[in-house]
Amino acid sequence: MKRETKLKTADRLADEFKANDTFFLLEFKKMPVAQSVELRKLLKKNAYSYKVVKNRIALRALPAAIPADVKPFFVRPSAIAFADHNPIGLARILREFAAQAKTLTVKAGVVEGVFLSADRFAELSRLNSRNDLLGKLGYLLAYPLRQFQTTWQAPLSGMGRLLSQLKNQK
Repeated sequence: MKRETKLKTADRLADEFKANDTFFLLEFKKMPVAQSVELRKLLKKNAYSYKVVKNRIALRALPAAIPADVKPFFVRPSAIAFADHNPIGLARILREFAAQAKTLTVKAGVVEGVFLSADRFAELSRLNSRNDLLGKLGYLLAYPLRQFQTTWQAPLSGMGRLLSQLKNQK
């Protein structure tokens, strides 16, 4: 690869790193081209991006803000999956694809500027989405109010039933 091409590639990769605050470093062992194309299509459909990179060029393109802990993982064949939104969604997609394909492993990642080891990746991919968590929080906040309303409504409801029974007896 010529030097100019390497510099252009490094610049494009640096732009990707700046545009996306979350990325996962992947290793693909003997992945057939068909599976690679399937993964690209799946990620593109969900508004994520996937790039196979040369490690030296990727290390050159890394911004200074990226944690230094991720740099030792740029060895062996590497690919990077980028997310500018919903890192949990990307983690789920990668976990499901890796379980199905058996040729893809996550080496490490950076989630919103924080280093994430491969061990922690499994935990991240099992989390609920942001919308699910907000829904659960809303339920937890509304439940005591609903109980309070039911408690205050019970005497009035009982009084209404009592009056209805008295009316039916007469």
